[in-house]
Order: sequence, then structure tokens, then C-alpha cells
Amino acid sequence: MSERLQAPSRAHPDTHQRGQDKVGPVLKRPGGFSQRSAEQRGEVLPKPAWIRARAALGPNIVRIKSLLRAQGLTTVCEEAQCPNLGECFHQGTATFMILGDRCTRRCPFCDVAHGRPAPPDPQEPDCIAEAVAHLGLRYVVLTSVNRDDLRDGGAAQFAACVRAIRRRTPGVRIECLVPDFRRRETVALQELTGDALPDVFNHNLETVPRLYPVARPGADYLGSLRLLAILQEHHPDIPTKSGLMLGLGETWDELIVVMQDLRAYGCIMLTLGQYLQPSPAHLPVQRYWSPNEFTELRRIAEGMGFVSVASGPLVRPSYQAEQQARGVL
Repeated sequence: MSERLQAPSRAHPDTHQRGQDKVGPVLKRPGGFSQRSAEQRGEVLPKPAWIRARAALGPNIVRIKSLLRAQGLTTVCEEAQCPNLGECFHQGTATFMILGDRCTRRCPFCDVAHGRPAPPDPQEPDCIAEAVAHLGLRYVVLTSVNRDDLRDGGAAQFAACVRAIRRRTPGVRIECLVPDFRRRETVALQELTGDALPDVFNHNLETVPRLYPVARPGADYLGSLRLLAILQEHHPDIPTKSGLMLGLGETWDELIVVMQDLRAYGCIMLTLGQYLQPSPAHLPVQRYWSPNEFTELRRIAEGMGFVSVASGPLVRPSYQAEQQARGVL
């Protein structure tokens, strides 16, 4: 793939911290994982045969990347090294990452860069709306980095993007995969009202509460549940969705409890996928869950009342989001 089509953030390690530069300060804290690499600890698990993704090749992928670069847009597909990038881009879909490509947090499972973010771009909503129209999308997923530097956590930019897309392409369905808006939940959700409401409201719990101190430093499990509940309370007709990644050391029973918590807080859509280590500096994979286990977890989740469940090793929060939403919208 030509360098000019690569995600621009990967060409600027001085401002976009990744790997050890990003996660080292987190993992060396008391209670964190050893700062040594997974290889040094001898804990690298071989990838099983079922962890296979389509290569990111082909004319449609080049077309989408060219459009993204021309519009100055970012996708979480590229920034987080999603294993489904090839499949989704081949199908002409992408998950747009707004509010820049530098996150204010250092979550050691994530490959999105850490750094000092730029102010929100006032042109971004119209650029995304134009890209959506060019790609002919019927279903759009918007996500973002954490923006703890902004009073509303970036919610106003989500709202502006939703409005711009609907003006440019009436009838398109929009899913917002939002950060936790830490300690700004009420202010943030005041922005997402009226014509700025998405069709699906998605916020990932990511993992079980026991693993939050190391996997999601700065996040709050109950705060994330509360965010979903507040949205449901004010907009009960908007389906809420959440996702978990498996393989960080959680137990079966802990997963069941988290799924029960999500249902208790009104969540009806769920994604379950396998955690894959982005680099040797990131949290190591503690276990690869089998396809049969993902199938069983889906069965249990559906029995709890989740209306739509995507569960499998390569499932990600926005993977086949349109198909998952069909049974809900």
C-alpha cells in the first residue's frame, strides 16, 4: 500500500505516541502489568487457526483510502488496526473517527495514538457528510478518541456530524459509538438531542470491572453503565448497544455478570470479540476464546433479552453494524 494512503498519524511518532511510548507510563504503575514486553515474559500465545482476517488489498480499498486522505478524514479501522479492515473496506464501509487521531488517554489495549489533540475541526462534519455521500452509505458509524480536554467530551462534534450527514444524505442511518464522557455525561447528552440523536447509541464497557484499573485507566465501570442508562431514560426509543473484548483475563462468570448489568441498564444490543495485542508493548492476550464459546455466549445473551448479538473472535463494535441493527430499527 502506498505511503500516501497510510493513516497520517503513523508517520508522526513525535506527536502521536504508540507502543511503549504510549502505554509504558500506565503499565509501570503499581498494580499494572509488568512493563516488560510479552515476549520477555514468555507469555505470547500463538494465534489459533480461527484468527484469520482478510488482507487489506483491492481497488475498493484503495478508492476508500484515497477518499479519506483527500478529505483529511480518519477511520478507527486504520487507527486501531482492526482485523476486519480489509473486509469492511472491500464492502465499501468504514467507521469514521472524529475529533482527531490523538486520544487523551493511554488505554494499554488500544492502538490509537496518544497525544495532545488539536481543537475540533469545524469543517469535519461537512467533510464526513461528503464522504458518506460519495461512498453511497446507507448506515454510518461515528466514533471518536477520548477528548477529556473538552467541556462536553466532544459531544457537540458528534451532534454536528449527525446533522451534516442527514442534511447531505436524508434517510441514512447513523450509529454513534461514543467515549464515556467522563464526569461530563449530563452535559454531553444535552448535545445529542432532537435532530442530532443517532439511530443507535453505542458505548463499550470493553471489559469486566476487575480489569478496569489496568485496561481502562481513568474510566469508571458504573459511569459507563450510567451513560447508557441516562440516554435510555431520556430517549427510550433509541436502542443502546455495548461491546466487550475477551482475552484479557476475565472469567466466564464475570462476563455473565457484565451482560446482566447491561440488560439491567436497558442495553439491547451487544458485541463480543477477541482481544488481539496490537504490539509487544500492549497488554498480552491471556486467552483465546474459541468460536464455540462465542456461540454459547451469544445464546446466553439472547436468553437474557438482548435483541441483537454479534459474537465471534473477529467481531468488533462496529463490525457489520448495519446488519446487526436491522433487527432493531
